[in-house]
This record gives sequence, structure tokens and C-alpha cells, in this order.
Amino acid sequence: MDTKNADLSSLKINRSDKENNSKGKTGFIIAAIVIIFIVLGYFILPKILSGAVEVRLSTAVLQKPGQTAASLNASGYVVAQRKAAIASKGTGRLIYLSVVEGDKVKKNQIIARLENTDILAQLDEAKANLKLVQADLINAENTFDRERELFNKGLSSQQQFDQAEADYNRLLASIEAAKARIKQYEVALENTLIRAPFDGTVLTKNAEVGEIVAPFGGSTTSKTAVVTIADMSSLLVEADVSESNIEMIRLNQDCEITLDAYPEKSYAAYVFKIVPTADRSKATVLVKVGFKNYDSRVLPEMSAKVSFFTNPIDTSVVNQKPILVIPSSSVRSEDGKSYVFTISDDKAVKNEIITGQKLGSYVEVISGLQAGQKVISDLNEKIKDGVEVKLDK
Repeated sequence: MDTKNADLSSLKINRSDKENNSKGKTGFIIAAIVIIFIVLGYFILPKILSGAVEVRLSTAVLQKPGQTAASLNASGYVVAQRKAAIASKGTGRLIYLSVVEGDKVKKNQIIARLENTDILAQLDEAKANLKLVQADLINAENTFDRERELFNKGLSSQQQFDQAEADYNRLLASIEAAKARIKQYEVALENTLIRAPFDGTVLTKNAEVGEIVAPFGGSTTSKTAVVTIADMSSLLVEADVSESNIEMIRLNQDCEITLDAYPEKSYAAYVFKIVPTADRSKATVLVKVGFKNYDSRVLPEMSAKVSFFTNPIDTSVVNQKPILVIPSSSVRSEDGKSYVFTISDDKAVKNEIITGQKLGSYVEVISGLQAGQKVISDLNEKIKDGVEVKLDK
């Protein structure tokens, strides 16, 4: 074979195809990396490059000047210490109910009555039986006296005398039994009357005329308590105080009670009792706070706030009207004027206010804010009018 003239072009390696494939893969990888960076940049870079300032908010609140001297504040409810759900000792249909919610009652006053015609009939029968036995007793007593006289004269036998004596004693016992039966029906009749156990005010009416009342709720259709009454002179506020702060509380310590229903009014108070046990689920200790004086607006189950004072306070401070206050750290002074910053559309908005007296870490706001309005607290040099802000989580 002539090797000189052989065509070797078919054995030549085509490097251009590999180079093209390599370039294609490289381009795909670069494109993927670019896309990833674009996505990351879209979601992350704005947050990284954002100039939003993290801020915290405080609320403008109405507060008594005396509350700034409080060493501790707690929340609780007004509770009547003398309260009773009044039920009957008997079972029957309710035919009379003389009170409604809000009525005042006196001790032993009849406030309800159950149907008692059957008991009255049994009582009348027992009284009639007593009269019948008493009539028989007269005859038995005469017979006994006569037999005793005859026996003493020897004109009657021992048997006749013993029989007369037995009849007489049996009737005496029957009279006692009849009196006991009368007493039994009188007690049953009294049990149909529902009386107030103490002076108080009706809080709730739990049954209506015509319903069945039972002492222990004998069925699903029977009622147990007819009314619930409370002694309105025994009202206290029961407040939960954290275990870590209980050492700041002592008996007879001066306090101030403010009802959520009447925030403009405060009541002078004192620590009445510290219950000697803790609630493990809430890590609190129950403290009972007594009113030094209160009016008819104070009602059971009202929510209340209690301020505990380290030092005794003047009652004139307690009776002052509430004022609008914010933390001093929320106020910036510039050119003799005072400003606060609110948030609108994620931007800080500068608002001019007029301040009054300084109360500890708070300052009074005379105008420029309303109760409940949020302002930025802990102002710094980064917070300016129009700067973007975000809430600190």
C-alpha cells in the first residue's frame, strides 16, 4: 500500500466543537449567577442599603400627678368580700319574687316564696290532731285520778289503776309527738320562704316566678340560686402583684385606686391584706386593697388600676384631675420650642407641642397631642422630619 498518498484528514480532531460547548456551559453558569445576584439584590440589598431608622413607640396617656410618685402599679377588679347566692332549703315552684337587680334588702327580709299549700294543709292537720289528743287527755286524766282515788280506798284493782295510768301517759306522749309534728311542718313552711341573710344589694336575679327551685339543682330544669346579693360596704380591689415586686408591698400602705370606667376620678386607698400564697401559673400574689372612702359609682367586678406609694401621700394629690403625659425621652427641644415625632407612611413626622410640668420621667403635654396617640421614644440625632423609620422588633 502506498502510504504517501493516504488521506489523513479524517483523523484530524475538531477542536472547534469542544470549544463551542465549553463556551456555552460557561455562559449558562454566568447567566445563572447573574440571575441569583439580581434576586438577592432585589430582596436583600434594599434592606441592607435602606436608611430606615429603627424606633420604639410610646403612648400619650392620661395620668394623675400623684401616680408619678407610685413605686408600683397593678391592675385588678372590684370584688365584694361579702356576697351570697341565695337559694331555698326546700324544693318547689317559685310563686313570689319581690326584688329585681339593684334593689336594696335588709337582713331577714322575705325576698321570695315557694308554693306551700300542701305544707299549710299538713300543718293544719297536725294542729287539729294536737287538739284531738288534748281532748282525749282530759278524759284520760280524769279517769286516772278517779282510779287512783278508788285504788287508795281499796275499791279498785291494781290492773285497773295501771291501765288508767298507762292511758294517761300514752296521751301525754302523743301530745309531745303532735307538737313535734307541728314544729316539723312549721320548719318546712319556713323553708319555702327565702330571706336575705344580711343587708345588701341585689346583683343578679337567677330565677323567675313559675320556675322550679331546688336546693341542689335536682334537675337540668330547676334553679338553685334565686338571687345573688352583695354587701356594698365590703368592696375591695383584688390586684395581682408580681412575686418579684411583692416585697414593695406592706400592710396599710397608702394607695390610689382608679376605675377604668371613671378615669377622671381617683379614690384614696390602703393595703388591706396580702394573701399568703402565690399563683404559680401567673407568678403573682393576690393583694386586697381597701377604699378609704368611695361612692355609689363603685360597683362589683369593675376593672381598676392600683398605684402603690412608698411614702404617705396627701389626699389632695389623689383628687387632682388626670393630665396628658409622655416620656421625657420623646420630647426634643429646639429654639425654645418642644417637638415630638409621630409616624406616617413609615416616615417620621415632626409635631410641635406645648409642655407643662415635669413629673419624674414624664412630662405634661398641654396641647399638640391626644390621649392614645403614639410618639417615637428615645429620640436620637438620626431621627429627623421625613426620615424613613421602622419599628424595632
